[in-house]
Amino acid sequence: MGTGETVEILDRLVAFDTVSARPNLGIIDYIQAFLEERGFDVHRLAAPDGDKAGIFASLGPPGRGILLSGHTDVVPVEGQQWSRDPFRLTRENGRLYGLGTTDMKGYLAAMLSLADRAAGADLQEPLKLAFSYDEEVGCVGIQQMIDQLAGTIGLPRACLVGEPTEMQVAIGHKGKAALNAVFHGEAGHSALAPKFTNALHLAGEFMGALRALQNALAEGGARDSAYDIPYSTVHVGKLSGGTALNIVPDRAEMTFEFRHLAADAPNDLFARIKAAAAEVAGRHRGARIELTVANAYPGLNVAPDNAVVALAGKLAASDRTTKVAFGTEAGVFAGLGIPTVVCGPGSMAGQGHKADEYLAEAQLAECDAMMSRVLDVLRGEDPR
Repeated sequence: MGTGETVEILDRLVAFDTVSARPNLGIIDYIQAFLEERGFDVHRLAAPDGDKAGIFASLGPPGRGILLSGHTDVVPVEGQQWSRDPFRLTRENGRLYGLGTTDMKGYLAAMLSLADRAAGADLQEPLKLAFSYDEEVGCVGIQQMIDQLAGTIGLPRACLVGEPTEMQVAIGHKGKAALNAVFHGEAGHSALAPKFTNALHLAGEFMGALRALQNALAEGGARDSAYDIPYSTVHVGKLSGGTALNIVPDRAEMTFEFRHLAADAPNDLFARIKAAAAEVAGRHRGARIELTVANAYPGLNVAPDNAVVALAGKLAASDRTTKVAFGTEAGVFAGLGIPTVVCGPGSMAGQGHKADEYLAEAQLAECDAMMSRVLDVLRGEDPR
């Protein structure tokens, strides 16, 4: 099985509507049947609400082996102007168009193509595969699945997460925390506005404190020149509050995030944010600010001399390493002590999360070649 067969599998995967807001059970049924027909030991892991599932699977003798991992969900297409059916693979001029081709069903197709080839091979160590859900909404699924990895297929000696890196070996990305702030003030008639604590004004002051924190991180915080933005960042995404112009609002709500370098501990950043909230609230009568963490995932920071970097370089036939701006599930695997890198076909900046998303056939061919080298290693041979 090679790139032609991988394209056929990709055609099937793209046809499944796996937007994060909807169930993914159809694609999981397909993957489970595909792997079981080829002799894999398949563990289907249901999400807490039951409408989604992930898979851990293994083929070969007992041992640590190599784990390949990818997510099944895709971003929504609402608001995007597609010129093609996003749920139908379209092949044009060396490109494979379709929702999720780059992020990241192309890699999933290459994983399944490898699974087919591995089924007839004399493996000296196991091939392990992970298929998750709800990655696009904050790496939720893999964090719900990860505690079952050791007890199902066992911890591998290396993990490759196939997010799009143009087949370069990515050894780092920032971690992220998504937060919610609720501001409580006092309602009153706007003609007497100075007599009341305006919740939106509280939010404005708190936003100013977040901007000050961002400036401090940019000017004196940790730095890593491997990133386009070489420092940790703070970003406000939504702010709402109030019911009418002539009523002083007694409630407002804000959603915001921080993305942090490995050198900036997320607990420390959260402590600084809590202190800023307490200071703002303390300046006003009857004011209260509630902070909650809606979601968080860890960053990834692999030393360049780590053995997994050399292994991934051989597998990808690349001596280049990089760090990526977007988050991945790699930090979750690394949190278990699994040596993990990110390497997959396509460009997130060029094609990810955009209308008419596509994957270049040349990139998919490079990924298939990497998968063949993975198979060589698992057979006890030098990767070719």
